[in-house]
Amino acid sequence: MFKPIPVSIGLRYLRAKRRNGFISFISMASILGIALGVTVLITTLAVMSGFQKEIRDRLLQMTAHTTITSDGAPMSDWQRAVDVAKKDPRVSGAAPYIEIQGMLSGPRVQGAIVQGIDPALEPGVSVINQKIKKGSFDSLTPGSYNLLVGQELAIWLGVEVGDTVLVTLAEVQGTPVGAMPRLKRFTVSGIFEAGYNEIDRGVAYANMDDLERVLRMDGVTGVRLKLHDMDKALEVGVDLARSLGGAYRVSDWTQQNANLYHSLRMEKVVMGILLSLIIAMGAFNLVSSQVMLVTDKQADIAILRTLGLTPGGVMQVFMVQGSLIGIFGTVLGVVGGITLTLNLERILGAIESVFNVKLLPEDVYYITGLPTDMQTPDIVIITLIALAMSFLATLYPAWRAARTQPAEALRYE
Repeated sequence: MFKPIPVSIGLRYLRAKRRNGFISFISMASILGIALGVTVLITTLAVMSGFQKEIRDRLLQMTAHTTITSDGAPMSDWQRAVDVAKKDPRVSGAAPYIEIQGMLSGPRVQGAIVQGIDPALEPGVSVINQKIKKGSFDSLTPGSYNLLVGQELAIWLGVEVGDTVLVTLAEVQGTPVGAMPRLKRFTVSGIFEAGYNEIDRGVAYANMDDLERVLRMDGVTGVRLKLHDMDKALEVGVDLARSLGGAYRVSDWTQQNANLYHSLRMEKVVMGILLSLIIAMGAFNLVSSQVMLVTDKQADIAILRTLGLTPGGVMQVFMVQGSLIGIFGTVLGVVGGITLTLNLERILGAIESVFNVKLLPEDVYYITGLPTDMQTPDIVIITLIALAMSFLATLYPAWRAARTQPAEALRYE
């Protein structure tokens, strides 16, 4: 009895059994449409966020959060840079590296990035030592000229542990017959599997001292850092470069893999916009049901007007009634989306068992199961979009109801 009159009447219309069953059917269809759209959107964005997180985590396991390189020349004081970095509480690990493009020749030829690493410091910035499938990470001793190659790269080269490969580096040297690329035979002492195709197929690791001798470098390409909080990668790198003095270049993981992350983010945004059309369909159904309800309630509207309810009050009645339908559908969709996302892997397993199919082959996607990552901001944005569409869907029918003329509506009653 303490509710405002428009809210009270709107709630009564929502609870009352309508005489027109078709209107009830359209209202239920609009509720289900909004709920289905919200459910699908929450689940889809959770799966896309899960894949994005899986790719990011696998990539960052093998690469650093921040990279500091000397401007145009080898970094000769890398030991000082490592020592300074380790004193920063935001840094969990630091290691030098040498990186150069090369051509690896075995039974077949394949281009790859050859990285020289320090086996003692490298585990602080990557997990390459944990990804060895064949051979040994400890085989990268100075002077051994051993090489670790990715599993895909080994297949393309046609080599196994113990085979030798000729490494042609993109660095020329002067000879009596002219400029010649630097060549060196390395022995494959290990095969790793990072679970990320770009690394498994395009990267090989050697001992930093061996690669430094081959290239005749007085220093390293740069220093890589692993941080406790990867979101502060650029900030930490800039601070370290300033503390070292001199000319240094700083890049973080978002810059080094900019194309990948921008494409993943764009795919998520585009998919979200497209799937929002399902919610829009439910909102259009809500418009239809509200228009038919206004037509069905012409006599009631006329009586309310004669009793003193203003056009604005009539408009509020149908806005309340339609908005409650949208709220109910949104809540139902949020509950359904969260429930479906939490049980998606079980549902996927049941489908694979029943139909005897493999929906996510491990040799294609390099993952086991279906990764999901429900993010609260995504759920909040989806909820607000659904509520906004539902509210906008009530404006036109409510406006039509407010224009009802009592005399015209009661003429044939």
